[in-house]
Amino acid sequence: MLKKLSLATVLVAGLAAPAFAAGGDGYTKDYAFSFEGVFGTYDQNQLQRGLKVYTEVCSGCHGLKFVPMRTLADEGGPALPEDQMKAYVAQFPINDEGANMHLYDAELDELRALKPTDHFPAVNSLGAPDLSLMAKARAGFHGPYGLGINQLTKGIGGAEYVASLLTGYTGEEKEEAGVTLYENKAFPGGWISMAPPLYGEDVEFDDGHSNSLEDEAKDLAAFLMWTAEPKMDARKATGFVAVFFLTVLSVLLYLTNKRIWAPIKRKV
Repeated sequence: MLKKLSLATVLVAGLAAPAFAAGGDGYTKDYAFSFEGVFGTYDQNQLQRGLKVYTEVCSGCHGLKFVPMRTLADEGGPALPEDQMKAYVAQFPINDEGANMHLYDAELDELRALKPTDHFPAVNSLGAPDLSLMAKARAGFHGPYGLGINQLTKGIGGAEYVASLLTGYTGEEKEEAGVTLYENKAFPGGWISMAPPLYGEDVEFDDGHSNSLEDEAKDLAAFLMWTAEPKMDARKATGFVAVFFLTVLSVLLYLTNKRIWAPIKRKV
């Protein structure tokens, strides 16, 4: 608990001021995620681990206000059992009352408990960005020369950028205009005002998976990719079926065309 409290304190101090960026793009490592590629799908266990990292480390400063809490039980997502999802929602803390006044209960004269039909609470008090769409709002691969050509083979790289940012701290610090900045190899310009949120071994995973800094970062990045695009698996499945039927239709049209024109071609 002491470790979590000290980490939260560091986060508050780092996120209270705006992030600074200058210069070129940072370094983004090309991690291999299970959801990449035409046939890629989310790793359910990884999403559950990422949810735990978000809950225990990130939720005090960053909200997920566009994500319905009931979707944690959806197939293609963390797929928590219904009872576990409801228990998780019931105990989830509301860290910013002012941003969640829609939950105010006049009879109780306080904010009511969260329900599965609610979205994750918003967190605006610290000025930290909401993470709901962060993995889609960021691009990890831009080159060469900013043309984005490598996105054709590597993808946009939002999840890779998030994971690289979380693991990109060098330990160097400096102060500018009264704000402490931290050197980060992935952040554009090389310096960011957010203190390192992960150090490795911050959480214990129920499945016994490694909780090294890189593994925690990858799990959180995968979870944030799901919050940004929760229907990815269904979209890919639908696209595959559509391409299959279009291919069959193209073959049938070709054979039909051959059959119709065959007598005319024989006369010629």
